Amino acid sequence: MTRDIAVNRYGKLSMTLHWLMLVLFVGVYACIEIKGLLPRGSNARSLFLGLHGVFGLSIFALVWVRLLGRLTPRPPITPAPPTWQTGLAHLMHLALYGLMIATPVLAWLMLAAGGKPMPYFGFFLPAPVTVDPDLAKQLKYWHELLGTSGYWLIGLHAAAGLFHHYWVGDDTLARLLPRRNRS
Repeated sequence: MTRDIAVNRYGKLSMTLHWLMLVLFVGVYACIEIKGLLPRGSNARSLFLGLHGVFGLSIFALVWVRLLGRLTPRPPITPAPPTWQTGLAHLMHLALYGLMIATPVLAWLMLAAGGKPMPYFGFFLPAPVTVDPDLAKQLKYWHELLGTSGYWLIGLHAAAGLFHHYWVGDDTLARLLPRRNRS
């Protein structure tokens, strides 16, 4: 591997975090969809809701590591995309980071306002607000609205990566894929 090729790829930590976040998002959304199919009050429903929370808080914890990683130089896209595409990509990333931060915070506030604990691997996060059922309903609405928008944001993000890979032919997606051995 030459130095030029290494410069045009993300580091292993960035790649791992990117794809781990995808797996966690699949877990978040799968758990909430499965939970909706199960009878209220069932142990299985509670299990999937709990897993939904663990996956969501894991995304919240890892997003800060990813944001720190954004402080380091990123490999350039080759060939360079037009300025408007770069601008849209920045807006998309901003929206995704907003989703990864705001949605778990809203869940935490919602649970606290509903008088419920926020568990995470045996720990309980302190309640930042007092019990207020009306506030809990409002926060639930916003949490679910952001969650639903996440389907669209993630879908558009994936579609853009595939568009760049297969239609434009640049290395936008390849910079994040593990290198294949060509032996």
